[in-house]
Amino acid sequence: MEYVDIISIEQLHEHFGVGRPVHPLLSVLDFADIDMSRNRPGVGYRMGLYSIACKKFAGEMRYGRTNYDFSDGTLAFIAPNQVIQPPADRVEGWIIDIHPDFLNATERGRKLTEYSFFGYDTREALHISDAEKKILVDCKGNIEREISQNLDRHSHDLILSNLELLFAYSIRFYERQFLTRTKISNDAVEKFERLLKDYFAHASLMEQGLPDVKHFASQLNLSSNYLSDLLNKYTGKTTQEHIHLALIDKAKSLLWATNKSISEVAYTLGFEHPSHFAKLFKARTGMTPTEFKNLN
Repeated sequence: MEYVDIISIEQLHEHFGVGRPVHPLLSVLDFADIDMSRNRPGVGYRMGLYSIACKKFAGEMRYGRTNYDFSDGTLAFIAPNQVIQPPADRVEGWIIDIHPDFLNATERGRKLTEYSFFGYDTREALHISDAEKKILVDCKGNIEREISQNLDRHSHDLILSNLELLFAYSIRFYERQFLTRTKISNDAVEKFERLLKDYFAHASLMEQGLPDVKHFASQLNLSSNYLSDLLNKYTGKTTQEHIHLALIDKAKSLLWATNKSISEVAYTLGFEHPSHFAKLFKARTGMTPTEFKNLN
């Protein structure tokens, strides 16, 4: 595949033929103004920007290795350095593109880059109602008006305030989506719990090694961030916390039911260094493996 890098707002505007940007680090565009025919078939566009896209069109958009149907209204958050293959068809909606320098200029801005939905796959985009769309359009409109005016010392803070508001509403809407898609969500949680139980049912993890979040997310065809947020919403614990709890339960059974030394238990559980096992065990139980073993 051929790749085209788009690393600046100016380069983005040039590519889509929408004139020079009014702000060097931030752009708000209506898809009706974008010449989508400039997107060449079979070409992947590697964006060096943060993007928030509210879209509705007939057909699919290629994002990474996934095709996503955007026939319904959706809001997608895209982090820098992702490869996108947008369609050449007509698209309805709008997009906010933000250069990382705009956010990294302040601690307040850097916090916006930490939102977990920037790590979601596009198939995990937020499906929004008309009422929710109106709220987001209002936030977008405030940002658009701010960058269209003469920039002053208040501009950066006001733009950040509206981005913070847009992200806060998005978190609320995502939580609603987790709850309204109850069966899909419950199925994912139940399948994760089975996968976790099966993984630790093995007598030894020496060959398998300790599982990570990505391992279970890939089994469920979800992104790591989405799985953790989904589990946290339904169980109050992230994926990593669930993994650690299962690990500690396995460790307790080995410490009490076998004559293995602390080091042997650590190696059995897949730890390369017993000290790492001891540190995690104490953090989770409040006592060292030795203290726990001596309770028996």
